[in-house]
Parts: sequence; C-alpha cells; structure tokens
Amino acid sequence: MPVRICVPVLLLLASCSAGDPPSILEPAGPAAERVERLWWPMLWISVAVFVVVAGMLVFAILRSRKGTQTSLIRTEVRWGDPFIAIAGVFIPALILGGVYIFSLSEMRGLASDGADTDLSIEVIGHDWWWEVRYPDGTVTANEIHIPVGEPVRLELTSADVIHSFWVPQLQVKTDQIPGRVNESWLQADSPGRYRGQCAEFCGLQHTNMVVYVVADAPDDFEAWLANESSDAAEPVGNVAERGRDLFMESSCAGCHAIRGTEASAEVGPDLTHLMSRETLGAGVLPMGPKELIDFVTDPQGTKPGMSMPPSELTDDELSAVITYLQELR
Repeated sequence: MPVRICVPVLLLLASCSAGDPPSILEPAGPAAERVERLWWPMLWISVAVFVVVAGMLVFAILRSRKGTQTSLIRTEVRWGDPFIAIAGVFIPALILGGVYIFSLSEMRGLASDGADTDLSIEVIGHDWWWEVRYPDGTVTANEIHIPVGEPVRLELTSADVIHSFWVPQLQVKTDQIPGRVNESWLQADSPGRYRGQCAEFCGLQHTNMVVYVVADAPDDFEAWLANESSDAAEPVGNVAERGRDLFMESSCAGCHAIRGTEASAEVGPDLTHLMSRETLGAGVLPMGPKELIDFVTDPQGTKPGMSMPPSELTDDELSAVITYLQELR
C-alpha cells in the first residue's frame, strides 16, 4: 500500500482506541438522539458537497491539460455567469437554508424538552472538579445521580473561571460562567454510568476534569439520595475515632466539609459520603485505599496544580485518617 495511503489509515486506527471518550453517536437519552439526528444529515450533505466540488476540480485540471495546445486561442465561455450564479449562490443558499431550518427545529427541542421536571440540580465548576448540590441539601462531587427516564434540570455556574459541562451521550455542551446561571437538562433512557468532561479550556488540569452521570432506577435513586442526604457515619473503633480527631485538627478541615462534624469548609469537595464515589480527583484515580493514600500524601504528584497541599501527617496519623475516611460511605 502506498505511503500516502498508509499514514492516514494508521492515524485513523490510532484515534479509535478502546480508551476513547464516549461519542455523540452513541446516544443514551432524548437530547443526544436529537444531536445524532442533526449530525448525520449534516455529514452526508458535507460529503456530497465535497465530492461535487472535488469532481469539478479534477474535471477542470484534466480539461486544462487537454487544451494546452490551444490555450492561446480565445474561446467563448459557455454557461459562465449562469453557472456561477446557480452553483455558487443559489445551490449553497438552498443547502444552508435547509440545514438552518432543520437545525432550528432540533435546537428548539433541545431547549424545551426538559422543561417539565420537578428535580433541579445545581452543578458548580471548580478548578478542577465539579460540585453537585441537590434540593434536599445533599452535596457531592464529580458524580451526578439521576433517575432513569425522567428529565432533570441543571443549573450550571462556575466558582472561578469559565468551564463547559458536556456529557456527549446525554446532552450538548453548556458553558459555566462565574456570576451567571445557565440551564440545561439531562435524561437517560436506561441505567448506566455516562462520562462527561469539561469542554472549555480552564487551565493546567482541564483534561482531568471529568464528571460521571449515574442513571439509577427510580427506587435506587431514592435510596441513594436518602443515604447521601444523611450526616456522616460515626467512626467505629479507636483508630477511626483518632482519624476523625486528626482530620478536624489538621488543615483538612479547613478545606473540606463532613456533615455532622465541625468540618464545614467549602474550598474542596464535600467528603461526607466520600467512599460512595467511584473516582478520586474528578476521574484521575479509581476510588480505593491505596489510591486514597497516594492522593492525600502527594496530591501534586497525582494532579499537578490543584489547590490541595501535601499531607504533613506522620505515617501512623495518615493511616488513622485514611481508616476514618474509608468509613464515609
């Protein structure tokens, strides 16, 4: 196979690895289905236009080569002005006008379909994580739980710079701007875990600002919400009790909140039910004892640039704090 063909093919295959983020062409809800319905016609229209234009260029090149011997002879141009008017003005205007009208219909649906809902969730973008607040006072981070088959309104804002909330399989991008609340909505057709991403460059760890939308069956969602709205569990055992006391006495309590305790800061994520989440650091690490130790011990090594300082606890103190944190479910 010629090199000029091999290179593009290899690049295409390399871009389709199993670790790729979810695609808008894998819709899991009504909003994403609208996006897919809009995307495919626009793709095929673009392909058709490209083929016609490329064909005309090839035809012009071949014709010019054929007529080099008579190039000095002035010939009358047939269909010159009418062709330019039809192919260069009328047909593009017809195509763009049709696409515009079709797009307006789908965009109107994206804006209005989720308006009829009783559940509203506040999502606040931070450098570089997501704060999620429910009407009953539940506060979590980097995971949004929603009931399957029901639209959920999102109130989107930012605590620092401009972010953009995007869950490709469920909804389009919506900017999060400091001092302003933008609205969007989510609805999933089936239970699952859908990956989202900040889609507006917001600094050093923009790539590692991941959010997961977890769609639960209605009963499971109510059970999750009831658990999340409760205060943190009391520590069990001397080690966990010591870990709680060390947490309250250290700089940890100056940044994080644990409901039911004296820790009420809002600089970092709420840790009340930390271990109920599946990831650490907005998707940087999976949730687990070893990963929790690594994250607390050397946060800058795990996620450079974040505002969390390294731990100054001794190994024994750190072990006690981690034991306490592991009971926050």
